[in-house]
Amino acid sequence: MLKMVIVVNKIEMSCGKLAAQVAHAAVDCTLKALKRRPDIVKKWLEEGQKKVVLEAEEKEILEIEKKAKKMKLITSIIRDAGLTELEPGTLTAIAIGPDDEKKIDKITGHLPLK
Repeated sequence: MLKMVIVVNKIEMSCGKLAAQVAHAAVDCTLKALKRRPDIVKKWLEEGQKKVVLEAEEKEILEIEKKAKKMKLITSIIRDAGLTELEPGTLTAIAIGPDDEKKIDKITGHLPLK
């Protein structure tokens, strides 16, 4: 099974802001994956586009990004433009995948659901 994981920063955001940041991460990561691994994206779409949203502190998100890149997983870090609730450049989320869920779970499996 394939999946995408979105890890959101454990900061104060309204529900709408959180949803928008998760969407930004998922779309951006999918577009990157389409360029690099169209075969995986096609299979992921056929499987129903499984996505899981987790949460972590910013420091851990940056560590997860390093581990994901070492594993050659596709990632997308999202930083807010600062037009509404957050300061410009605030790290809000990272998306990883889509890829084999066992690979992604090696670096995100310990995180709590959001």
